[in-house]
Amino acid sequence: MHAPSRAPADAARPADERDVELLAQLADARRTLTEQIGRRVVGQHEIVDNLIAAILAGGHALLVGVPGLAKTLLVQTVSQALDLSFSRVQFTPDLMPSDITGTEILEEDHSTGRRVFKFVRGPLFANVVLADEINRAPPKTQAALLQAMQEHAVTAAGQTHRLGEPFFVLATQNPIEQEGTYPLPEAQLDRFMFELRVGYPTREEEERIVSATTGDTESAVRKVLPAEQLVALQHLVRRLPAPPTVVKFAVQLARSTRPADPDATPDVKRFVSWGAGPRASQYLVLGAKARAAMDGRAVPDLDDVRSVALSVLRHRVVVNFQGEAEGVSVERLLQLGERRR
Repeated sequence: MHAPSRAPADAARPADERDVELLAQLADARRTLTEQIGRRVVGQHEIVDNLIAAILAGGHALLVGVPGLAKTLLVQTVSQALDLSFSRVQFTPDLMPSDITGTEILEEDHSTGRRVFKFVRGPLFANVVLADEINRAPPKTQAALLQAMQEHAVTAAGQTHRLGEPFFVLATQNPIEQEGTYPLPEAQLDRFMFELRVGYPTREEEERIVSATTGDTESAVRKVLPAEQLVALQHLVRRLPAPPTVVKFAVQLARSTRPADPDATPDVKRFVSWGAGPRASQYLVLGAKARAAMDGRAVPDLDDVRSVALSVLRHRVVVNFQGEAEGVSVERLLQLGERRR
């Protein structure tokens, strides 16, 4: 008679107990990850926190800023610290869909002499894809990237290929130079969880940057999270409960950006042509969960929603002609709306 097989010790423990341990691991990983990023990137603490939150929530992020603010370096450093496969695509006006998805080549089998088509994977087949100057690619290439962002898959030669997990696109965009660019369609902008505005460093931070980058030493980045553990933490973030008050506040915040909604302020009705859709409400809650988990808290609160609100809503609100003529920004509209609530 065979003895009954013993279940793994981890499987025998209650799920909530495992989640408590995972939550502690996530908070520790966040601190270590922030420390490793800080070895190469000076300042930008809020940007780093929101970028980590997007990764933990499984979302994509768009970094907007003028050249020279270490946007590319930040993404490269994050990918190295996460121990994930990384690829960088420099977007240009002549970039074709097959340049990023991959293509089929005709290959001869030397043993049989037969010729067969073989799919060669493109740079999208990586865990972290840096889309540098994303608005320089033509619409056909943007469409291929949109499928990867939404479905985590690419289609080439009539065949659909799944991308590995985790997968996220971290894109950069220059807000100054518009020559030779293609404005991102609203459908694609909506797939980015966050739009992060990277600003100039302070005087002290810039002095540290110059001192660190004009020498002959380079700071090494230690790998913190493997892909398997990151996927487990992403599932943990989704399992965190969102109180009804948090969900209600997130939905109300997103709906208040729609000019036809009763919750919209007079300024929104006057200056906004299109507000944020339901995906914004989802990302507000997911972002709040991620920010709470990063602090080691199991339940998000209203402050967590507020901390990600601008990054979630900024690129989803379309200001009308009157708003553009009067120089009204989305930031101003959201601040006005926040004060009235």
